[in-house]
Amino acid sequence: MKTACSYAVMHAASLADPAAFWLAQARYLAWHRPPTAALSQDEANGAHRWFAGGTLNTAYLCLDHHVAQGRGPQKALIYDSPVTQTLSTYTYAQLLDLTARFAGGLRELGVGVGDRVIIYMPNLPEAVVAMLACARLGAVHSVVFGGFAPHELAVRIDDAQPKVIVCAAGGKEFDRIIPYKPLVDEALAKATFQPAHVVVLQRGFVTAELQPGRDVDYQELLQAAPVPAVPVPATHPLYILYTSGTTGRPKGVVRDHGGHAVALRFSMEAIYDLAPGEVIFTGSDIGWAVGSSYIVYGPLLRGCTSVLFEGKPVRTPDAGTFWRLVAQHKVNVLFTAPTAIRAIKKEDPEGRLARNYDLSSLRHLFLAGERCDPATFAWAQQVLGVPVVDHWWQTESGWPMLATLVGLEEMPAPRAGSAGFPVPGYDVQILDEEGRPVPAGTTGLVAVKLPLPPGCFPTLWRDEARYHEAYLAPFPGYYLSGDGGYRDAEGYCYIMGRVDDVINVAGHRLSTGEMEEILAAHPAVAECAVLGIADQLRGQVPVGLVVLKDGQAVGEGALEKELVAAVRARIGALACFRQVLVVARLPKTRSGKILRKTLRQLADGEAFALPSTIDDPRILDEIRADFQRRGTGVAFEKVA
Repeated sequence: MKTACSYAVMHAASLADPAAFWLAQARYLAWHRPPTAALSQDEANGAHRWFAGGTLNTAYLCLDHHVAQGRGPQKALIYDSPVTQTLSTYTYAQLLDLTARFAGGLRELGVGVGDRVIIYMPNLPEAVVAMLACARLGAVHSVVFGGFAPHELAVRIDDAQPKVIVCAAGGKEFDRIIPYKPLVDEALAKATFQPAHVVVLQRGFVTAELQPGRDVDYQELLQAAPVPAVPVPATHPLYILYTSGTTGRPKGVVRDHGGHAVALRFSMEAIYDLAPGEVIFTGSDIGWAVGSSYIVYGPLLRGCTSVLFEGKPVRTPDAGTFWRLVAQHKVNVLFTAPTAIRAIKKEDPEGRLARNYDLSSLRHLFLAGERCDPATFAWAQQVLGVPVVDHWWQTESGWPMLATLVGLEEMPAPRAGSAGFPVPGYDVQILDEEGRPVPAGTTGLVAVKLPLPPGCFPTLWRDEARYHEAYLAPFPGYYLSGDGGYRDAEGYCYIMGRVDDVINVAGHRLSTGEMEEILAAHPAVAECAVLGIADQLRGQVPVGLVVLKDGQAVGEGALEKELVAAVRARIGALACFRQVLVVARLPKTRSGKILRKTLRQLADGEAFALPSTIDDPRILDEIRADFQRRGTGVAFEKVA
C-alpha cells in the first residue's frame, strides 16, 4: 500500500529540514531511549552524525520487537539452497531464540560491546544468526564472503582485529566443494593479529579439522543460555564492510545502529513498497552491501519475510531458478544485479523458462550493482510482465541514492537506462571538474550535497583521514561518489559508470557506458564491456568485448561490422570504434561488476594486482589469449 504522500513533496521536505524529516521517521522505531535531536556534528572530526543521544539495538528491532507485537509465528527467513538440496524456514520466534543463544555463546568467548567479529560464510541461516547475535551484544561484525583469498582475509583480520572469527567448514558452487577452514588457517598464518577463537560450522559435505584450545564448534555455542539485547548509542558501529580502494588497500565502511535502522525501515516502505508479512528475495551475497541491507536487516526491520538463497541464477539446475523461487515462495519483490539477469538471458534468450512458473505474486523487479542497459531492462520487463526499477547506490551509502520510489504517490514511471530520481534525503548534483553544477543533459561527476542522510557511512574504520581525502575533500560541502552521469530535462538521472570509464579519444570525452548500451541492444549479444585502451595517435580508442547469447551462430567478423556501424550511427566517427572481440565470458567481481579497469590494464600491458574480489581469475588468461589472437592493445600488437 502506497504512502499517502507524493514523491515531490517528500523529497522537498527532506532537503528543506533534514533534521525534522528524519526525526519524524525515527519515531517509527522502538528506541530504548528516543533521540531528542536528529542531526549533530562529531566534535572530533566534524562529520555529521544522526540521532546522537538516542539508544537502541538493531537485533532487538529486527526480532524481539516483532515477537512482542505478535509476529512470532510469522516466517522471517526462508533458506533455499539448490546446491545442497536444502529448504528450511525460520519464524521470528525461532530466529530470536537462535540469535539470543548464539549471542550467549559469543559472550562466553569474551565478546562484548565494541569487540569485532569476522564472519566468513556463504549465504547460510547460521551466518544471519551470527550477524544478529553480534548486533545483540553491541559487537561489531564484518562479513567477508566465503572463499575470499587468504591474503585478503588476512588484511581484513589485521585491520578489524576481531576477537572471534565465525566461519563455515566450506561452501559449494555447482559441483565444486570449496573448503573454507584451510583458507582461514592460511589467512591467520599470514596475519599479524590473532583472534582468541575461531567458531566453525561443520557442513554435511565437508568437515573441518578443529585446533584444540582455539577452535570451537558452532553448535556448541548454541547450547548457551540466551542473553537480552544490549542498548547501544545510535552512533555505535553495527558493522564494518570492506570495499575495494584505488590503492589496493580495502576501505572499511562503517555503519551505525541508529541511522542505519531508520534509513532501511524507511526504504522498505517508500522505495520497495513492502508491508510487514510480505516477501522479498534479494539475489545477492551477505558479504556485499546489498545482501547486508536487503537480505538481512531491511526485511527484518520491516517485519517482512526474506528469502536467503545459496546458489547462482543459472545451472542450479537451470536458468529458471529465480523464477522457481518467486513462484514457490510467493515473492512480492525481486532484487538482484543486472549481471544476473544477463546470465539468465544468455542461457534462455526467449525467456521460455519463466512461462513454467506462476509469477503472479511478483510486483516489481529491482536492479542495482552496475548500470542496467536498456536492452536488459526491456527483456526483463517483457519476460516478467512487471515494472523493472533500476536504482543506484554504493557500499558507502548502504541504501539507494537514486530510485523510482514505488511506495510513494505521483512518482514518475521507471525509464530504461535511468536510475530514477534522488531518494528523499539525498541532494544529488552533477558537477564539472571545478565543482560547479552543469546544465541538464551534460555529463559530469555525481556528488551528493552534505549532510548525507541517515544510513550512510560516517567514517572509515580506523582511517578518518582517508574518509575525508577520498570522499569529502575534492569538493567541499559534497560527497563525491566517483561515478559519472547526467540528469535530463525531466529530472531523470543516468549513471554511466565510474569516472575512470570515461575515455578521451583525440580530445573527445566519451562514455564507454553509452557504447555498451549500443552493443547490448544487438539481438545476439548477452553482455558486453567497452574498454578505452592506449593509442599513440588518439590517446585512447574503444574496444568492445561481447559475450553471445546461447545458440547464436553469428560470426565474429559479421558481428563486428554490425556493431561498429551501430556505434558510428549513434555516436559518430569521432568515437573511433573499430574492433569487437567475441569472448566466452567477462571477468567480474563476486557481486557481478565487470572488471573494466583490469581489462584495460591487461590490454595496455600495465602491471596490475589481481583484484581481490574477482570471481574466477582464470578468465583473465582467456581474455589475454583473445587479445593476443586479435592483436588488441599495446601488449598484443601484431608484428607486421
